[in-house]
Amino acid sequence: MPTYVEIAVNIPSLSGVFHYHLPPELEGHARPGHLVTVPFGSQQAHGVVLGFVDTPEVPETKAVEALVDAAAVLTPHQINLARRLAMDTLAPLAACISLMLPAGLAQQADTLYTVTDSPRPALNATQQRILAELDKRGPLRGAQLDHALPKTNWRPAARALVKAGVLAAQPILPPPRVRAKYIRTAQLSAPPEFVLANMQGLGSTPATQARRQKMLEFLLREPGSVDVNWVYAESGGKLEDLRTLDEKGLVMLREEEAWRDPLAGLAYDPAAPPALTTDQVRAWEIVRAGIESARRGQKVKPFLLHGVTGSGKTEIYLRAVAETLRHGKQAIVLVPEIALTPQTVRRFLARFPGRVGLVHSGLSEGERYDTWRRARAGGLSVIIGPRSALFTPLPDIGLIVVDEEHDGSYFQDNPLPYYHARRAALTLAGLTGAVCLLGSATPDAVTFARAQKGDITLLELPARILAHRETVAAYGKTFGAPAARFQPAGDDAEMTDLPPVDVVDMRAELKGGNSSIFSRALHAALAEVLQNKQQAILFLNRRGAATYVFCRDCGHILKCPRCETTLTLHTEQGDAGRTAKSKPADRVENAGGVLPNQVAAGHLICHFCGYSRQMPETCPNCQSPRIRHYGIGTQRVEEEVQTLFPDARLLRWDHETTRQKGAHEVILSHFTNHRADILIGTQMLAKGLDLPRVTLVGAVLADVGLTLPDPFAAERAFQVLAQVAGRAGRSPLGGRVILQTFQPEHPVIQFAAGHDYAGFIASELDARRALGYPPFAELVRLETRDRNPAAAQQRAETLAAQVKGWLAQEKRRATEIVGPAPCFFARIGGETRWQILLRGPDPAGLLRGRDLPGWRIEVGPVSLL
Repeated sequence: MPTYVEIAVNIPSLSGVFHYHLPPELEGHARPGHLVTVPFGSQQAHGVVLGFVDTPEVPETKAVEALVDAAAVLTPHQINLARRLAMDTLAPLAACISLMLPAGLAQQADTLYTVTDSPRPALNATQQRILAELDKRGPLRGAQLDHALPKTNWRPAARALVKAGVLAAQPILPPPRVRAKYIRTAQLSAPPEFVLANMQGLGSTPATQARRQKMLEFLLREPGSVDVNWVYAESGGKLEDLRTLDEKGLVMLREEEAWRDPLAGLAYDPAAPPALTTDQVRAWEIVRAGIESARRGQKVKPFLLHGVTGSGKTEIYLRAVAETLRHGKQAIVLVPEIALTPQTVRRFLARFPGRVGLVHSGLSEGERYDTWRRARAGGLSVIIGPRSALFTPLPDIGLIVVDEEHDGSYFQDNPLPYYHARRAALTLAGLTGAVCLLGSATPDAVTFARAQKGDITLLELPARILAHRETVAAYGKTFGAPAARFQPAGDDAEMTDLPPVDVVDMRAELKGGNSSIFSRALHAALAEVLQNKQQAILFLNRRGAATYVFCRDCGHILKCPRCETTLTLHTEQGDAGRTAKSKPADRVENAGGVLPNQVAAGHLICHFCGYSRQMPETCPNCQSPRIRHYGIGTQRVEEEVQTLFPDARLLRWDHETTRQKGAHEVILSHFTNHRADILIGTQMLAKGLDLPRVTLVGAVLADVGLTLPDPFAAERAFQVLAQVAGRAGRSPLGGRVILQTFQPEHPVIQFAAGHDYAGFIASELDARRALGYPPFAELVRLETRDRNPAAAQQRAETLAAQVKGWLAQEKRRATEIVGPAPCFFARIGGETRWQILLRGPDPAGLLRGRDLPGWRIEVGPVSLL
């Protein structure tokens, strides 16, 4: 009797699983977690074995064709996590499994299109473009045509060409794009004395003799095998020379696997754990007891480490990791942004050299694949990275840390599945019996409410740690920092207050005749920082040079023709960092050539779909020449600073300046090493960076996002302001924060200025309780899009009527439907967007098992815009 297996086929839109049988040659070899090739319809596909079944659901099963990898690609707990994610997010199981496979390993079935000799009928524009690509490049896969014809729905046109006989379509399964990397190496194959005795007669000419002798002399100095490229570089020789030496029995050539390690060569200094403060000791003892309880198999509630910025949360993470590793288990440390990984990785490498792996989308496929394989084999003990790091196949997870757990970037909004990494981390910890440690200075409202209820253990670090006493003394000698400002925080450390925050009313500045984007207070503070040779951060929650462009005569605002969003002016050419008023010698961020060449000067850009056009000279609506840009972007701030302080060294850190690999680390390294005086940037600046020379943080426009029609807008605004304010005053130099605003009386501004998280969260939870938003209800957001506005509206109204019927049928009186209604950003990429909101104790349960084609479903959305 054959062995039957249940397989999730790697077609993300498929929701179910399928039953196959194992052929005799795979009996005993294919196990749960293995990646296999299977027939699926008329094509081949990759799939993951989920388990064995006694009786298949179909009378005749097809046979599994082959193993893609001899080792399992998913661990048992990853299979369970994928099932839970599929259930919780209402996403197809195959899409959840795809999160756990390294890019390039499992391939999706594709179609190879080839031009035939049949006569061509009348063609539409899309068909002409398809044939032009195929005539020029030869047969192409569907994925290649996607790349050649971006944002084009070409498949219906291709199907018509296939039906007409103009194209031939053949199902194919591309091979994995990633594989182990091998390099050719050389080493001596005889004792040194034998090699020295046979140094003569190596070549027929003096030049050949000299090359081959240099090769042997170099290999005599090397204790083991060496990459042949090093041998060539040292001797000027080539492969033919090494083969001759191999034939003479002097050298051995072979292929060896080379690990692609993104951390290779990263500089760090080994560090011993510092003494803990009194608050840290209290928190650490509770965490350590939890790790010990988990080791004994007891269920441990998650921890929320609520500590003000600079309170020493990372040291608690480091000790928790060390304790976990001491018990022979592994740890995952999540950070919200790639930008944070260089600083975080160095701290962990310093404590755990040789045991840390890095995972994020900025690495090459080969680097990610090798890190994944090393982790699977137990060669790495600590994995650090954004949300994708959570799905690394560590064999025995004992700890999951979610740093800055409030951050919205932990929510994956594209592609499927739409999930929140914090919730997934809590689920994975429950499945593996691991300890989950969440940390933030501004915890998410839902997380904090759960801690108040007792579902999560709350740990507090209320005081900012300045530094250890030796560091304080050193800073005092160098910079004259007044020791009286500091208070003891333990046996060896000093603590200090959070930096004072000044709120500047920009309405009063305008009335006083100051029309600059900088208030007089911020201008004076910048001048003082530069005079004292310190550093400043200017924060703005926008990119570009201007927020929108409008006509002063008719009021027409230039919008993207495909989206209901305003176009943003970009004034720079090439590196997205240089302005007309900046001097080449002062442009630090170009070091290493890391910045992109994406945006032409004077262009208007849509940051939703990428549409761009030149800045018009006259209004497209009334032809008036009085067309102007309005608002503030990072480029505009940079230009103004360069005008006011021409000798200041500036860096800009935003999406445009960090497109290329390594750009985050280069910019951060320049600023940390004081190769720049002022750092201008967007939300990346608010995320856990430790910059001791920064004594001033200025929020150029603190109002951004406050008035958006979204129940989470106030929380996002408070968190980003509180976090960016925490970048100042992290050393004995002290610091201050200036918030510029047109709404100084707004509660969010007042709470942020007072570093008052307790006051904010109490107010926010009261507001959400009154309105019925999380944590007092669960949300599901359904969105549909269509190029035809009427079709989108009709589809939304039809589903809303169905949902009301389902609610009545299942007697879900506590669940309500909001909408249908157009989204706030009603058009994106030329498509009209409508949404429906379900609110109640378990709205996802209403939709589970129902097929809703054409709908995007977000469970627990982080934004309703």
